[in-house]
Parts: sequence; structure tokens; C-alpha cells
Amino acid sequence: MSGASQVSVRVSDRSQVDPFIVMDVMERARRAEAAGRSIIHMEVGQPGTPAPQAARDGLVAAMQAGPLGYTVALGLPELRARIARLYRDWYGLELDPERVVVTAGSSAAFLLAFTALFDAGEKVGLGLPGYPSYRQILRALSLEAVGIETQAENRFQPVARELPPDLAGLIVASPANPTGTMLDKPALAALIAACAANGTAFVSDEIYHGIQYEGRAVSALEVSDDVYVINSFSKYFSMTGWRIGWMVVPEAHIRTIERLAQNMFICAPHASQVAALHAMDAEAELRANLEIYAENRRLMLDGLPRAGFDRIAPPDGAFYVYADVSGLTDDSLGFAARILDEAGVAVTPGLDFDPGRGAGTLRFSYARATADIAEGLVRLERFMGRR
Repeated sequence: MSGASQVSVRVSDRSQVDPFIVMDVMERARRAEAAGRSIIHMEVGQPGTPAPQAARDGLVAAMQAGPLGYTVALGLPELRARIARLYRDWYGLELDPERVVVTAGSSAAFLLAFTALFDAGEKVGLGLPGYPSYRQILRALSLEAVGIETQAENRFQPVARELPPDLAGLIVASPANPTGTMLDKPALAALIAACAANGTAFVSDEIYHGIQYEGRAVSALEVSDDVYVINSFSKYFSMTGWRIGWMVVPEAHIRTIERLAQNMFICAPHASQVAALHAMDAEAELRANLEIYAENRRLMLDGLPRAGFDRIAPPDGAFYVYADVSGLTDDSLGFAARILDEAGVAVTPGLDFDPGRGAGTLRFSYARATADIAEGLVRLERFMGRR
């Protein structure tokens, strides 16, 4: 009320997470577009293709057939069974559908996994550079994120001999964000074995599986059943905004996850579950999307060095190129802002992925249309004075 003393509502320490910088870049790009500028989006890891036609048609039919209410907490049984079949088709594994949990995107799966596995104050390791939301979700859950600086000679992936001994958990991504590099089966097995020896829970982020170019991504389930695996329909299945994902958990953890999911989320969106079920049978369309990424990757690996970004980690999978620009700047945030303002290309500062070394790196996404990628590379060449 007017004249009354102002009392601030208290805020928790654990809520003070860092911003997701790529989303801030995305908003700056949106404002520039709203002002009439042409912007090429190389910042966000979002496919330019829509959900498969079969997914959209299947949802229309389901909506016409009746209301879409709550589902059981672990997801539609038919979707869980279809996801289990994916593990047979992709990896030759016979997976019990009861171990599959459908989630509201991989983000909900991370919340469930970290809550189920760790107590407040425990340490969870993650490779740097790495997906920034791991760190922020851990902080919001009163957990301590322990960054493990990875090296180019190890393809920017953690190695077993360098793991801290006092970790309650380790999260690994292959293909990784932001580098797109993958772990082969021996390296993955060594990490899982090291974790098992130390009583460290192993969480495998596999949301970019299906998007690989020179060899197949290996699932942690090919090595052990005593792991958590997290995946999503956002990337390979081109369903980012549908917010639908899944996780695979050890049999002994099913009821724990179910109780948490019931209380935290009730269920994943029913409509998205229906669409996801049909998306899994759209193999021809999904393969066509992969061909777009492959061509975009070819353009990037040719065009970025020509523009002057020649210190890059060639990606095995996903749709990113991570570039060392420390010879050009020690302020990736400011450098990315200049590229957006002067070239009309939105890119992500490396600080999102590595709070220390990220001041000298940038991530370029090539998930959008091929024509956009080609135009973006021309603009980058001009910005760098190479054209």
C-alpha cells in the first residue's frame, strides 16, 4: 500500500542460479528480428524441422476421439513399450518396458534423477565444457556441481583416471553439448566401472542419440543396467516444444521414481505422449532430417575455418561446433554480441558451457535449414574480413 514500508519476500540461496545464456542470446535475436533485422540462428540447439507428420496426424486423431486427461505417472504403457523396442532396434538390447519412465522433457528427467539419487550437499561431477543446466539444476537442489575440466586430446570427455574420488554421482553426455564428441564403448565402460568402484551413481545423457555421422553412439545400457539413462524426443525426433522425454532406471528404482513423478509432475503431457508414440514410426522423415544435419555439418566444417574459426572440435554427433576463439578474444560474451549486432548471426558464448575457459570459446549450432547455415557462414566471413 502507498506509504507502507516495503518488506522484501525472502529468496532462497539455492534459487540464485546463473542465467541460461543461450536463452538470453535467443531473446536478443528475437528483439532484433522484431525490429526488422534478418537474423541467422546459430545459437539454439533446436531443429528447424517440425515434429514428424505422423506425430501431428496421430495427435489430431486422438483429440477427435476423446479428451486427453492425466495418464499414469510413468507414462502411457504403449509409449513405454515402444521406447523399449527402440533399444532393441538401435542397440540390440532387450529392455523391460517397466524400467522406462516418460517425462516432461529431459529436464524433468534430470530433476527426477538427481532427486532420487542424491542428498543435499553431495557432490556430482560433470565434464567442462558441458550443458549448463546440469550445474544450475544441481544448485537448485542444494547439490554441489563439481566441474571436471576436459581436454581436446580426450575429445572433451571425462576420463576415468581423472575422476575425483568423493563424487556421489557423475553425469556424462555422448554425443556431448557443446562439442558433439562421443565416447566409444571402452571409454564409457571405464567411466562406469570407475564409478561403480567408488559407489558413484552414473547418469548418461543420451538426448543426441540418433544424430551421429561417423559411427554409432553407444548407450550406457550396453555396459550396465546399474545406470540412469536420460533421453528426449526434442532432438532426433524434432519435438523441442512438445516437452517430452524419457529415462531408463534400474529395476530397484522404479517405485522411487514413480512416487517422485506422481508428486512433482503427475504425468508428462498426454498430448505430447501421443505425438511421441507416432513419431517413433516416422523413420523415413527422421532420416531425411539427419541428412540435412549431415550437409549442414559439412558446410560448417568447411566454412568456419574459411571464416577464421579454425580451432574446432569436429563433431561426431549432435548439431554443434565448439570453437576455440581465445586467439581472437578473451570476452566471448562481448564477441558474440558483436557478431549478432554487426553480422546478424546469433551464436552462443562458451561461458554457458565452461565458466572458466569459456571466455575464449563459442558454440555454433547447425540445426536449422541448410540455406540459413550457408547464409550465416557468408555473414561470418564478412564479419571476420575474409570476404
